[in-house]
Amino acid sequence: MIRDLYNVREVPHEDGPTPLTAEEEQRCRSAFFSHIGNEIAAKGWARFPAYTPEERRRLHDVARALSEHWGRLVRVEAEDVCAVLFTLEDAALTSGPGA
Repeated sequence: MIRDLYNVREVPHEDGPTPLTAEEEQRCRSAFFSHIGNEIAAKGWARFPAYTPEERRRLHDVARALSEHWGRLVRVEAEDVCAVLFTLEDAALTSGPGA
């Protein structure tokens, strides 16, 4: 199916990311907390994309919140240029994405 787009125009943008409002930031962190937390609970680790320093800081804050929530250390480290890896401290020794 082909959809024609009428009256579509490019929106001018400034260089760099558009900052989130406080409410958007809270919803984003809440969604990440839930999604990443569920993956860690199921597998003991989770991989999540992070393309900018701002996204990496946000994910580090999510890992800190998960650690406080569970009372167990959730480690987060850069896996490559565009992804971070979350692991439980004690689970990192026995099972990980490469195990």
